[in-house]
Amino acid sequence: MDTTNLFRLDGRTALVTGGSRGIGKMIAAGFIAQGATVYISARKADVCFATAEELGDRCIALPQDVSTVAGCKALAAQLAEHTDSLDILVNNAGAAWGEPFEDFPEKGWDKVMDLNVKSPFFLTQALHGALKTAARRDRPSKVIMITSIDGQRLNPWETYSYHASKSALIYLTKRMAARLVKDAINVTSIAPGAFASEMNKAARDHGETIAKGIPAGRIGVDEDMAGAAIFLASRAGDYVIGDTITVDGGLVNAALGTSIDA
Repeated sequence: MDTTNLFRLDGRTALVTGGSRGIGKMIAAGFIAQGATVYISARKADVCFATAEELGDRCIALPQDVSTVAGCKALAAQLAEHTDSLDILVNNAGAAWGEPFEDFPEKGWDKVMDLNVKSPFFLTQALHGALKTAARRDRPSKVIMITSIDGQRLNPWETYSYHASKSALIYLTKRMAARLVKDAINVTSIAPGAFASEMNKAARDHGETIAKGIPAGRIGVDEDMAGAAIFLASRAGDYVIGDTITVDGGLVNAALGTSIDA
């Protein structure tokens, strides 16, 4: 048994949606450090290009809004201009919405459900051919959904569509895994806890306070997220299919009682 290159991604090609900042950027940087060529997509073109420049020559920006099926197909077409195969797809782009029950609007439901649930399905569908081209039984292609611990337990806020969407995506991961494993494509998910990002402003702006409610005593850092994604994307994770890895410092599975959380 040789474990020397177990976590390496040399020669692999990845696409990370929402890759210009936050968790997507953490994952993209981790993949690049392990030898992969990474395409990042984001709605804001200027930020997407700036991040690609920051991450280096093996990072290519493909700006696109994947909140619609048309946008998903357009991103697949953009990628096809560069490569006909794809080893790793990270469905990370997402949105949240918080508003009191009495006032929660339809647009706060539709925007979140479309981007968090519908788009991962239809982008994976649009890239199915490229993923199959790269896939082999001894080196499967990978689809990694970025879900959330908010799909596993409640947070203190009225984020109705976000909770529903992340719960749905965890189960969609299982359903898609059952189908795509036939094509040597492994589908898994990562459920992050508190990581500093634009979406999780509480962890970004009040990290020390949030950390008090986390069993590990801190919020997540870049290496925590990159490490989990590298594991699933690399040879090390080839036998993990349909599962969700919770990366939250113990909040879901090791917390005692009520706590302040992300």
